Amino acid sequence: MKINKLVLNRKIIGNLSSLDVSMGIVFSFMWGSAFTSARIIVEQTPPLTVSALRFVIAGLIAISIAKFLGQSWKLTKTQWRATAIIGLCQNSLYLGLTFVGLQWIEASLATILASMLPLLVTCLDRILFKKHIKFLGIVGLLLGCCGVIIIMGNRVSNEIDIRGVISCVVGVFALAVATLSLRGASSGENILMIVGLQMLIGSAILTILSLCFEVWVIDWSPKILLAFSYSIIVPGLIATWIWFSLIARIGATEASTFHFLNPFFGVAIAALILEEPVSLYDYLGVAIVSLGILAVQISKR
Repeated sequence: MKINKLVLNRKIIGNLSSLDVSMGIVFSFMWGSAFTSARIIVEQTPPLTVSALRFVIAGLIAISIAKFLGQSWKLTKTQWRATAIIGLCQNSLYLGLTFVGLQWIEASLATILASMLPLLVTCLDRILFKKHIKFLGIVGLLLGCCGVIIIMGNRVSNEIDIRGVISCVVGVFALAVATLSLRGASSGENILMIVGLQMLIGSAILTILSLCFEVWVIDWSPKILLAFSYSIIVPGLIATWIWFSLIARIGATEASTFHFLNPFFGVAIAALILEEPVSLYDYLGVAIVSLGILAVQISKR
């Protein structure tokens, strides 16, 4: 029994060190908590405006720390290109659209939709780079789709707002593109500088969009201020830095493995803090999606 367990752990974790695993778990917890803090923020503030403000503050902090550490913004052409794509796809589209979507759907559902990232990364790898998908990987993709169908079928019956679902799904597609782009941006010693620069790029784009579609009025209640500060420091700075560092250490595909933990953390935190209801179908769907993600990742070993 112990031998079988050891073999299974090696298949799942591969050559990852205990530090890699710890970083992945901490990242998943922080990333999962972001949906709850975002849900609190957008209840009383314009989502694009507050996202732009969040990223400009976080970006300036990251760049200041990077300069203090001796990092340079003299990046390679590959890094600049990837950083621009990340700023557009991750900060502007994924996080911006997620904040917009959270006006209409619960944080737990947004977390579950975001957990589809590894499956989308695998599909895009196949479509764009002709990467072969093994049989177990195909099974994992099918499991992931089935899990989402179970969750969405139950939610639709409860009159879910489709606008929020569409916003989050489009955002996740954008994040999948950003994740593949990180292959070029995460190399070298300027990780924190890259984090700051992509945040400023995202903030600039979101500022333009917010000026077109929103009124710049924010009610800074203590609750909003606390959630806003948390979103800047924890998911904004610390989690993003861990994410870039993890990709630099183990690669984009392997790093995406840890997103299978996001639904568990995200749903649990939303239920605990926001008291969002979680049904049996949600638990079942989350478990199936997680198994699907795990199967996809094991198939790449």
